[in-house]
Amino acid sequence: CLALAFIFNSFSLYCFRDFLSAFSTAAQQRSTGDDCGPEDPNDEPRHLLNENSLEHRAIKLEEQVRVLTERYQRALTDSENVRRRTQKFVEDAKIFGIQSFCRDLVEVADILEKTTECFECEHNDPTLTLKKIYEGLSLIESKLQSIFAKHGLQKMNPIGGKYDPYDHEIVCHIPAEKMQPGTVALVTLDGYKLHGRTIRHAHVGVAVEAHE
Repeated sequence: CLALAFIFNSFSLYCFRDFLSAFSTAAQQRSTGDDCGPEDPNDEPRHLLNENSLEHRAIKLEEQVRVLTERYQRALTDSENVRRRTQKFVEDAKIFGIQSFCRDLVEVADILEKTTECFECEHNDPTLTLKKIYEGLSLIESKLQSIFAKHGLQKMNPIGGKYDPYDHEIVCHIPAEKMQPGTVALVTLDGYKLHGRTIRHAHVGVAVEAHE
């Protein structure tokens, strides 16, 4: 009986030692993070929160992209509409830019028509007919100059002035008698300026020193 009791006690002590050794190893692994067992169940709600946050941010970004895309498309549409309106405005300006000028010229056409009617009228006195024609032509010239001035078109009056190659074109030279050499002594074709810019050069004769 004593021998059996000794064997039983020895076996119990050996098992207890193995148990302590195993417990100590498990505790050490947990403290050093080497435990390869399943994750802590308490971490699962944290992962769910992170996934929900990422999903919410993705939805928000998609909404921002959609809004910006719509704004970009509207901006393109508005830009195209502005371009078309501007192009139409420029085309209309080219076509109807002289509308006011043409409306004023119609009055000249009316005067000219009435003047030409004098040729068709049967007058016993030809002098009266010529007088009416002269009055009509004088009125046309006066009306034209008035219309030209209204729209910024002015006829040059270079006689007596210094020759300017930007405004005048020399067609002949005239011996200087009572005029200084280099001045305009004759105009064979009137020149015109539109708002100060020369649109037709005046054809002039320039005075030069007479050679004996």
